[in-house]
Amino acid sequence: MQHQHAHADHHVHGEHHHTAPAPAGWAMAAKATLHCLTGCAIGEILGMVIGTALGWHNVPTMILAIALAFLFGYSLTLRGVLKAGLDFKAAVRVALAADTLSIAVMELIDNGVIALVPGAMDAHLSEWLFWGALAFSLVLAFLVTTPVNKWMIGRGKGHAVVHQYH
Repeated sequence: MQHQHAHADHHVHGEHHHTAPAPAGWAMAAKATLHCLTGCAIGEILGMVIGTALGWHNVPTMILAIALAFLFGYSLTLRGVLKAGLDFKAAVRVALAADTLSIAVMELIDNGVIALVPGAMDAHLSEWLFWGALAFSLVLAFLVTTPVNKWMIGRGKGHAVVHQYH
């Protein structure tokens, strides 16, 4: 009788295991966030440097930085999935699905921090405040976005969509 009961429990557990998504680990979430942060940081830094060097006001500089962060964030994912053999249209869909929420959260935190640090938006490229606030904002964006990516990956979304092409 115990053998049948154990077999029945195993059968039920096996069915449950196949219907629930595998939990995402922190390492996987951190790796996905770091991938996203790389593209975001390239775009963010480039946008801030261009806007600051050209003497633009804060709003156009921030808009450029955000646009470039999305562009470079998507571009890194596009590069990988195109290399895996996807056509451009499918690769764009994968990049949008994988990165949109992650980049949006990262940009919200990053730009929010820069906007809130006194003097950071008006600092020049030669000032430690410019680079220090930017570095701090990117670290904080990474820390806030990692749990978001963990949650998304655990539900088969976000960077979980990209992993099948690696």
